[in-house]
Parts: sequence; C-alpha cells; structure tokens
Amino acid sequence: MSILNQLTSQTGIKTSRKRVGRGDSSGWGGTAGKGHKGQKARSGKGKVRIGFEGGQTPMMRRLPKFGFTNASFKKNFRVITLGQLSQFTEEVNPETLWKAGLIKKNEMYKILVKGDITSTPTVYAHAFSATAKQKIEEAGGKVELIEIPKYVRPPKKKK
Repeated sequence: MSILNQLTSQTGIKTSRKRVGRGDSSGWGGTAGKGHKGQKARSGKGKVRIGFEGGQTPMMRRLPKFGFTNASFKKNFRVITLGQLSQFTEEVNPETLWKAGLIKKNEMYKILVKGDITSTPTVYAHAFSATAKQKIEEAGGKVELIEIPKYVRPPKKKK
C-alpha cells in the first residue's frame, strides 16, 4: 500500500513571509518595524550616493581645485625596450612593430634601455632615451628620429 497520500511537510519548512505595514493589529503596522522618521525609515533602504555627507557640504566641494593639465598638447608614448628589439634583425619601424603586435597602428613610441640588443638594425622611433641610443650605436646599429606630428588646434566655430 502506498503512503504517498500520508506525506506531510516538516514543521517550520513552509512559513509565510512577514507582511509589514498592514495594520496595527498585526504587530507590524504603523512604522512597519522601521522606527520613527530618519533616513533609514525612508524608501530606498537609506542608501545615498558616493560623497553624500548627510546634507553637509561634502569634502570634494570644501577643498579647493588646483593644478592644470593641458591634455591637448600631451604626448603619449608606448614604451619599447631594447630587449623587445632584439628579435628584429633588419629595420625597425612603425610598420614592423605593428606587425609584431608591439604597438597599435599610428601610435607613437619611445625606445628605452631595459634588456640588451645583440642584432644591429636601423631603428626608427619618435623618441629615444640617451642610453638606449648609445647602446644601439655601440652594437653597430643606426638611430633615426621620426618627426612627431604637431598638434593643430581645430578651428573655432562661427557664432
């Protein structure tokens, strides 16, 4: 004989959720367990944006602004080391570095010393550190500077 019809769930497994704010007789009416007034009694669980200090003027507005960076004239160079150049035997230019995956297309780069160079290639770059330039020439290679494109300010819009 089957006892499936006699199965019951364990006590305490199925409990209904607490319904707050549904009348005083429930015990959770009125303020619904949130106390009286205040930030945490409001909707939104009392979460505030980053930097909010309860209405007080926040730190980021109390402190003065300072410094200036003229980003329009900034030159960002990708760093290429002599150790990375040692894999090339002939000419090192933006095209060969791009094919090797060391720089992005039309990206400016600077050659720095880290590592040793054994081959003697001709190296074209936008900038060299003094010691990197010296090491390439000591190894029998040539150093050629690529002209850095000048920044051209866009024309002002007519009013």
